[in-house]
Amino acid sequence: MNGIIFDLDGTLWDSSEQVSVAWNNAMLDYSNGRIKIDDRFMKSIMGKTMDEIAMILFKDYPDLDITLIYNKCMEYEQDYLLKHGAVLFPELENTLKILSEKYILSIVSNCQKGYIETFLKHYGFEKYFSDIECFGNTLKDKAHNISLVIERTGCEKSVYVGDTEWDYKSAVKAGIPFIHSKYGFGSVPEDVPFINNISELPEKIKEFI
Repeated sequence: MNGIIFDLDGTLWDSSEQVSVAWNNAMLDYSNGRIKIDDRFMKSIMGKTMDEIAMILFKDYPDLDITLIYNKCMEYEQDYLLKHGAVLFPELENTLKILSEKYILSIVSNCQKGYIETFLKHYGFEKYFSDIECFGNTLKDKAHNISLVIERTGCEKSVYVGDTEWDYKSAVKAGIPFIHSKYGFGSVPEDVPFINNISELPEKIKEFI
């Protein structure tokens, strides 16, 4: 079978508001509220690796215990998302159901370990996906993790679907086609194939595999 590999944030859901709430709760408890973020900031950093985000978030606070606070942000985030979920893009589950009948579906994200699992568990989406991989597991870039998933699933052909230029460059580096989820958080070169809604993917994917 052929495969579709998805980014998560900005492609399958928007968790920026919920993650902002969780992180602010953690930073209130562990930095006395000296740092506060909003969902606009969260959208601007989604897609970056955990190390890159930590450098941006704490660059002006060298006196804080950065490792402790950032780990607490991750802990609060996963607890909050597991309980509350986030915002799924329209027609997501129906689209996944259609695609999973013909393709092997996977997720590759630059997130921490457990984040993808939280998404899958909250919505009961484990049944649609055959594999997942993330920066938190491998400490490797997205292109490496895309290649890992392709190798593990044994797909003859694969396509990566994501919303940022980092996603596009990772797909190119991994040697597979890319489809831009234009409804997400980022932009990519104009000549890149795109979808305006996740529900367009079953038809769009036919151009590639």
